[in-house]
Amino acid sequence: MITQNDKNYSTLTHLSGFAGWLFPFGNIIAPLVLWIAKKNESNYIDSHGKAAVNFQLSILLYCFLLALLIIPITILTLGIGLIAILIGIIPAILLKIVLIISASIKATNGEYYNYPYTIEFVK
Repeated sequence: MITQNDKNYSTLTHLSGFAGWLFPFGNIIAPLVLWIAKKNESNYIDSHGKAAVNFQLSILLYCFLLALLIIPITILTLGIGLIAILIGIIPAILLKIVLIISASIKATNGEYYNYPYTIEFVK
């Protein structure tokens, strides 16, 4: 049985991904701490906590790989590639916001949610 407390806590776990805008790596630390604190109390919280942490770790990995590619792409395209990457970052940030809000709404409604393109680091 999924309680209202489980739904609220799972929603908060997803929304804590925005903590990265307040302090470095907050988008990973906040969901991780919230998930670890309550993962043994409810399978629902455990599932949403894993999803939130895996999503944030996947985003971190994708950003790291993109950062590694910025210099070679910029050099090879004489700067045009850098402009394309910077323009592409805006939709990526908007997509991240939409996905976190979608997951939060699903958690509030008592539904499970799997983020797309997420690597399962935590099982």
